[in-house]
Amino acid sequence: MKSFFKIFFATLLSLVIFSLIIFFLFVGWVAGITSKTKPNVEAKSVLVLDLSQDFKEQQVESPLSTISNNDEINVPGLYDVVRLIKKAKDDKNIAGIYVIANSSPNGFASSEEIRNALIDFKKSKKFIIAHGDIISQKAYDIAAVADKIYLNPTGILEWVGFNVDYVFLKGALDKLEIQPQIFYAGKFKSATEPFRTDKMTPENKLQTTAWLSNLYNHFLLNASAARNIDTATLFQLANEGKIQTAQDASDNKLVDGLKYDDQVKDEIKNKLGIGKYEKINFISVNKYARAGSFKKTGSESIALIYAEGDIIDGSSEQPATIASENYMKLIRKARLDQSIKAIVFRVNSGGGSSLASENIWRELSLAKQEKPVVVSFGDVAASGGYYISCAADSIFAEPNTITGSIGVFGIIPNMETFFKNKLGVTFDGVKTAQNADAGVFHPLNENEKRMIQQSIEITYKQFKERVSNGRKKDTAFVESIAQGRVWSGDDAIRIGLIDHFGGLQDAIDCAARLAKTTDYRLREFPEPQNIFDRIFGSSSNNYSSKMKADLGEENFKIYHEIVRIKQMTNTTQARLPFEFLIR
Repeated sequence: MKSFFKIFFATLLSLVIFSLIIFFLFVGWVAGITSKTKPNVEAKSVLVLDLSQDFKEQQVESPLSTISNNDEINVPGLYDVVRLIKKAKDDKNIAGIYVIANSSPNGFASSEEIRNALIDFKKSKKFIIAHGDIISQKAYDIAAVADKIYLNPTGILEWVGFNVDYVFLKGALDKLEIQPQIFYAGKFKSATEPFRTDKMTPENKLQTTAWLSNLYNHFLLNASAARNIDTATLFQLANEGKIQTAQDASDNKLVDGLKYDDQVKDEIKNKLGIGKYEKINFISVNKYARAGSFKKTGSESIALIYAEGDIIDGSSEQPATIASENYMKLIRKARLDQSIKAIVFRVNSGGGSSLASENIWRELSLAKQEKPVVVSFGDVAASGGYYISCAADSIFAEPNTITGSIGVFGIIPNMETFFKNKLGVTFDGVKTAQNADAGVFHPLNENEKRMIQQSIEITYKQFKERVSNGRKKDTAFVESIAQGRVWSGDDAIRIGLIDHFGGLQDAIDCAARLAKTTDYRLREFPEPQNIFDRIFGSSSNNYSSKMKADLGEENFKIYHEIVRIKQMTNTTQARLPFEFLIR
């Protein structure tokens, strides 16, 4: 027995020592990978802005960034890009900007913020050169402000106008014998159209034509200002399909010339005053972000809360979701923290759950009673996205932001015939009250339908009251601009849904003025995940990224809509009229 205990304790001691060694090695490894040196910005460096990157509201950090020396692996957020361009303007080591202008997954309002940042950069007298092989219209919207924009001699400039595609599912539901039982308030609230018709209703065509025309007109005005070509000519070139080749784009002055990549690099070398065989010091915005020093510092604080994605009930750690419990806590934290002098709420959302929207609205309303609250709209701030914003002291948006859609709806599918005829499954049971079995396994009776529609009308009335109080508008007027109608930023400022044109920086400047402070720093929320969450909690994010890569951007959006259908059933929704694809 003595021998046994000797061996046991010796083994236990060895395990303890081994565990301590592994622990200290792990701590050392973590310390090493989290203290990577900042990149050095050499003299005569050229900042590279690749428009094919999808700039979300906040930086997208790869879980591999902690163990990788790849400076490109993290993608900065949209506001980071704007601040980096501003930093480059005053950075003596940055000689100019090279814009890679091919595709652009970024929305029109996001593009507007980057475009305005580049226009401001030009005041430094540093050069901006843009080049692309196949330049999309979205990429052109930004790249056109460059001092010179070049197209590959065998490339293409997309110049065809805008179109919007909606996905309709009624035919598929009919084949599956699934009957969507639909309830809505607002004649323009077309979010339910894909389930109840196989094409756009006249009301939806009217509103879509209006806001899409506004977006296109703004695009033409931007191009006209950049290229000194009147908008009528630009419209004619697209309408008559006159830009078919790279030479067509050059002949019509849409680009400054036709050059291959090496020729553009030679021009940059000439501007830098370096020899033919010398290397250009290119630095991407991703790498430049790691160099730091682009965020304002100060003694006081302004909270910047990003709200991007679908508005959902409860809590969630998934990206691109605005979970009500999470955001109620964030807003409450900013409200109760006396060191925070103002709140800037950045919204990029087409809406979602009406209950979640109400709960977030409530927290922002309470915050407004104690400190300034300013809202900045991104590409989209509509329906629930507008609901959560309407209590603010001031609202900023771009002319090409999509907003409004003040209306609600609900969908309860009747799956009875699908289960019976397609799967051979039937349902039966007992109940203690007339409406106890209302759900997806039986069609709703008339009384159940009446109760659900009444609930929809109550929520719609409440939505309009929130807007009326927040925007200080008569309820009758709110009704006239509500009805679920979608508006562009251009129209929104005219009818009083927003206060000012401007980007996120303009909203922050406004919040600072209202708080009477100039010496401030931004505290940005939600805060970045720690190293362990990024490494071990990223499986779902990686799976989503893989699906997007496999399916492609547009097909992934269609898949995403099918997932949203599940989220929309059985709850009242304040959501934008479905997902649309602008091309």
